[in-house]
Amino acid sequence: MLTFNHMVEYTPHIDIIFSALADPIRRDILERTTDSELTVNEIALEYDISLAAVSKHLKVLQDAGLIIKRKDGRYNYVTTRTEGMRAAAGYLQQYEQFWNDRLNGEINE
Repeated sequence: MLTFNHMVEYTPHIDIIFSALADPIRRDILERTTDSELTVNEIALEYDISLAAVSKHLKVLQDAGLIIKRKDGRYNYVTTRTEGMRAAAGYLQQYEQFWNDRLNGEINE
């Protein structure tokens, strides 16, 4: 049974985002594609895994709304989708004030 803190807005999509962010390769892909658009092959060159495995990582990131893939001729390009990261950041910000207040209260006691 799941219990939720009612002060925090919860959406099932958040689970998908944080699951995608749990993998270090996927986090690295996001970091690498934040400032530049890379081809799938350029991304794959950095890892000691198969192109198929990289494609699976990209699928997870795309399903979570964290990247955008676009095709131009025979090349597939990937870039970070900032809106997806905003959803994760917004979720965490809901906790920020709570924990700041809680920690400040403990320090002042």
